Amino acid sequence: MREASHGGSGAAELSVQLLERMLYKLGEHARAATIFGVPITVDAVTVIPVARAAFGFGGGLGRESGVDKIGEGGGGGGGMDVRPWGFIEIHGGGARYRPIRDPWVDVVVPLAAIAAGLGAPRLIRAVLRLRRARRR
Repeated sequence: MREASHGGSGAAELSVQLLERMLYKLGEHARAATIFGVPITVDAVTVIPVARAAFGFGGGLGRESGVDKIGEGGGGGGGMDVRPWGFIEIHGGGARYRPIRDPWVDVVVPLAAIAAGLGAPRLIRAVLRLRRARRR
């Protein structure tokens, strides 16, 4: 990581230092252990948690202007999102990935399919009636 300059570091230098620190901290968490959790074994079954991780960071800029070299600038931003995604189950010499399902998907998708199934025949009949009415 870059050291602060001794000659009155401006906002631009501080922005660079901030971004370097953030990138370093995010990098500490960007490893396989973030995605694959610690294996847990109970009664000859091993489960390895699996997560989805997303990392991001922002940027910044600065400038010095004038004879007095007055600096201005800024920047920053960063984050990490880790969510449970599923688990790997190891049992009896085989392994199987099991996703963690979203309960909303288990409810909303079937309801949407039922609604589409019930509404489609009515829509088709309405379109056919309009076509017949235009031909007359």
